Amino acid sequence: MTDTVLIAGAGPTGLALAVHLALHDIPVRVIDAAPAPATASRALGLQPRGREVLERIGALGDLPQRSRSSLTMSYNEGTRTVLRLHVGQAVADQPKQTLLISQAEIEGTLRRRLAELGGQVEWDTRLAAARQDDAGVTATVRTADGAERPIRTHWLIGCDGAHSTVRKLAGIGFPGRKLLERLLMVDVQARWPLDRNGSTTWMEAGHMLSVTALPDDTWRVFTEPPSQLPDRLSEREIGDRVLSEFSRRSGIGLDTVTDLRWASEFRIHRRLADAYRRGRILLAGDAAHIQSPTGGQGQNTGLGDAENLAWKLVLVARGRADRRLLDTYEGERRPLARKVLRATSTAVDIMLPNAPWKRLLRDHVVLPVVRLPAVQRRLWLAASQLGISYRGGPLAPAEHRWMPGLRPGDRMPDLACRRPDGGATTLHAAIGGRWVVLADDRHVAARHAAAAAAELGADLVLALTPVEPGSPDVALIRPDGHIGWRHHPAPDRLTTWLNKVLWPA
Repeated sequence: MTDTVLIAGAGPTGLALAVHLALHDIPVRVIDAAPAPATASRALGLQPRGREVLERIGALGDLPQRSRSSLTMSYNEGTRTVLRLHVGQAVADQPKQTLLISQAEIEGTLRRRLAELGGQVEWDTRLAAARQDDAGVTATVRTADGAERPIRTHWLIGCDGAHSTVRKLAGIGFPGRKLLERLLMVDVQARWPLDRNGSTTWMEAGHMLSVTALPDDTWRVFTEPPSQLPDRLSEREIGDRVLSEFSRRSGIGLDTVTDLRWASEFRIHRRLADAYRRGRILLAGDAAHIQSPTGGQGQNTGLGDAENLAWKLVLVARGRADRRLLDTYEGERRPLARKVLRATSTAVDIMLPNAPWKRLLRDHVVLPVVRLPAVQRRLWLAASQLGISYRGGPLAPAEHRWMPGLRPGDRMPDLACRRPDGGATTLHAAIGGRWVVLADDRHVAARHAAAAAAELGADLVLALTPVEPGSPDVALIRPDGHIGWRHHPAPDRLTTWLNKVLWPA
C-alpha cells in the first residue's frame, strides 16, 4: 500500500511539496493553523530557481505576466545614493528573471494547482501532538471549535515556519542568533515619486528603511524601530511609526497615502535545525532554517527543499526505495542552507555597519566593487540559486571530479527537446516530477529509459532528445533538474547506479 503523508503548514514549501506528491498519487493531507489563506506576506521575490520549481510541477501559471522582473535596487544615505544595482540590466541575457510578486500570490497559484490534482488545505487545524513508531506517526490535530482528533500517517512533514510545532514535537534543536532585534513592516497605497521597478533603501547609523513597489500603487515599507519603542503596537501604531520615519528619511510627504493595507512586526534571526529528519518526521522551509530576507532567499530555499524531499519521498512511499534515501535530503539541502544563512548574514553586516570603521570599509572598498556590472551579475547568479550543485554530496560522490563538463550533482540547464513522438518541449516543462533520460539518439534514450523505468516505475521516467545535439553521453536527470547519472551508453551501468542510490548498503 502507498504511504500517506501529513504536511503541517500551507505556505509555499508545504504547498509545493503537496503538489509534487499529488502528481504521483501519493495520499497527502495539508493542515494549517491559520483560519484562511494569507492576503499579505513578508516575502516578495521569486528567484529563477523557485520559478523553475513551480514550472516543473505545473504551478507557475500566469505569475510571470503578473510580476515585475526589470529590477533596480538603490541604497541611500540621507540624500546621497551610495549604490544602485541594475539587477535587470546585469542579467538581461538570462532566459529566466527574478519575479517581484507577493508570496500570497504564489501561494494562491499553488493552491489552485493542488485543487486541480484533487487536494485542498484544511484551515483552522492545528497540530497539537505527534507520536511516532516504526510504522508511522499518530498526529493529534485541534480544530477551531477546540475538538481534537487523531490522524494516522506514515510521514509527518513540518513546513510550519520558524516557530514550527513539528520541530518542537520531534525534539530537534534550532540554534542561531538574532540579526535584527525588531522589524516593522507595512503595505500602503500611495502615489510616491519613487522608482516602481524595484526598491529604495535608506541607511542611517546602522539602521535601514526600505521601500518596494507593488502593483496598484501599493508600496511595502519596512524599518528597524528604536530600541525603546514599546512592544505590542497596534496596526495603526505600526503604520504611523513607519510612515513618519519614511517621510523623515525620504523627504516625501504623506498626503497621497490613501490606505494602510497591512501592518506587522518581526524579529529577524539566523537559525538552522540540528537535523532535518527524526525517524518519520521531517522538516522543510522555515521550519528547518531562517535567515535575513536580504536577497530573497528564504522562500526560494524552501521551494528547493520541497522539491528535493518530494521526489525521494515519492520513491519511498511507493516502495521503490529504502527509507535511508530520505537521509540524503538533509545531506544535500542542509549544507546549502548553511551557505545561504552565512551569505545573507554577511550582507546585513556589510550594508548596516554598526561601527564607523565598518562604514568606511563599506563605502570605500565594498561599494566601489559592487558597482561593477560583472560583480552585480555574479551577485544575481548567486541569489538566483541556479548555480546550486550537489557535487560531492551523498548522491554524487567525488569520483566524478575529473569528468569534463557538467557532472552528477550539477543543475541541468533548460534545453529545447523532443519527445519520443517528435513533439517539441523543454526539459524543465517536461519533467513534471519525473526522471528524464537525455540522449542525442532517441533509440539510445529509449533503452536507458526502459532500464530506469524497471527500477523507478514506468510512469516516473521520460525519454527526451535535445534539439541541439551536444554530448555522446547519456544523462539521467532527477525530478529536481539535477544530473543523477551521466555515462557513455550503458543501460546496465545505469541500473547499477540506481540500485546503489535506492537501496544503499
